[in-house]
Amino acid sequence: MSGDHKALSLRITGRVQGVGYRAWLAGQAAVAGLDGWVRNRRDGSVEALLSGPAEAVDRIAAACRRGP
Repeated sequence: MSGDHKALSLRITGRVQGVGYRAWLAGQAAVAGLDGWVRNRRDGSVEALLSGPAEAVDRIAAACRRGP
């Protein structure tokens, strides 16, 4: 259903700091109309909480697997 709402917590590891990953993810989420936050963690990973239409959340989560 297009009216489904979803929230998803993500933790992305690998080469994500120093390459603009956090800014890229924040931009992708904003374009998709999602709410939430994204931050760099001290351990070198990126953490995010995304909330919005389920289809958009799933699309951004899939994009996170590919990265910028």
